Amino acid sequence: MDKKKLIILSGSILLIAVLSFVTFKLMKKSGRSITELIEFNIEDTSTVDKIIITDPFSNKIELVRNQNKWTDSDGSCVTQENVHFILEAFRTIEFKGYLTDNSHQQFIKLMSGQHTKVEIFQNGSWTKTWYIGPSSADHYGQIMLLDDARLGKSDIPVMMKLKGMHGIIEPRFFADKRKWMCTNIFALTIDKISRVDIKFNDEPKRSFTVTKKGTNVEVFQQGKKIQGADQAMIYRYLQNYKKVHFELPNYELTPNQVDSLKRTTPFAVMTVDEVSGKSTKLRMFYIKSDIEQRNEFGAIVQMDMNKFWCELPNGEMVKCQFFVFNELLMGHVYFPMDMTGIRTD
Repeated sequence: MDKKKLIILSGSILLIAVLSFVTFKLMKKSGRSITELIEFNIEDTSTVDKIIITDPFSNKIELVRNQNKWTDSDGSCVTQENVHFILEAFRTIEFKGYLTDNSHQQFIKLMSGQHTKVEIFQNGSWTKTWYIGPSSADHYGQIMLLDDARLGKSDIPVMMKLKGMHGIIEPRFFADKRKWMCTNIFALTIDKISRVDIKFNDEPKRSFTVTKKGTNVEVFQQGKKIQGADQAMIYRYLQNYKKVHFELPNYELTPNQVDSLKRTTPFAVMTVDEVSGKSTKLRMFYIKSDIEQRNEFGAIVQMDMNKFWCELPNGEMVKCQFFVFNELLMGHVYFPMDMTGIRTD
């Protein structure tokens, strides 16, 4: 090898060494490399066993995996489909692009004041936290920042997106507990029910009780057994508890209004006892209406005959439809009840 080629080779090696040293110093100073800023995804989401979401308004929801079912931190039911969308995002998130250098400070400042925080736990330990900021300019991605148990926290946000999907990521991550509530109230087959008691405070004549012991079923009206009740109709009535849902969580009443409503007398109280010993009690309240309406007996009332408020066993107030509950409340449709004295004008 001639002297000139040797000088060029030596110079190249020296240049590479200098660049490597500078890169090493920069990485050491920052504590991470550029590629570490984008490792948001989780390939095996079956290892995720807890997710904590905190929104910009300080609302917080903790989701916990109990075997194959997800609940909140209190063990209450949450909508499984919403968890599925989150796990899908964990698995399919991918890098979209870097932000321009002159926009870094703008987005860092913006995200420090308003972001959605998603803490991810795998096999019992915290592994990552996503900080979700505003959408990208084309609305096909999200500006995000990563904190990783192994890699540390990024200083600069990047643009991320979901593989094969157009749209932003943030809507999947909400912390309002009302949006997570399961709407099902009853999902009971006949063999699980031992007793149903319906009490009408404003019209006691409508009150009735259904009991079931083994295959023996009976109906009582105000404590007296109804003679001649059709066994098939009693079973038909009990079948109505197989799928009962409320319509909406409470987005209207303030906490003070809810407390005031609870202090009033409900128009009906439903108690369902199960063979297992569990008992579910619902308190139902009319919603006043400015427009006169006819109730199920044809009487004119100043009440909404489409919807009512219902207090669940956990104290939550939800809105229900009479269309769904009438088949549970209207015992006279199934049993030969004495309805004399019920106003029908």
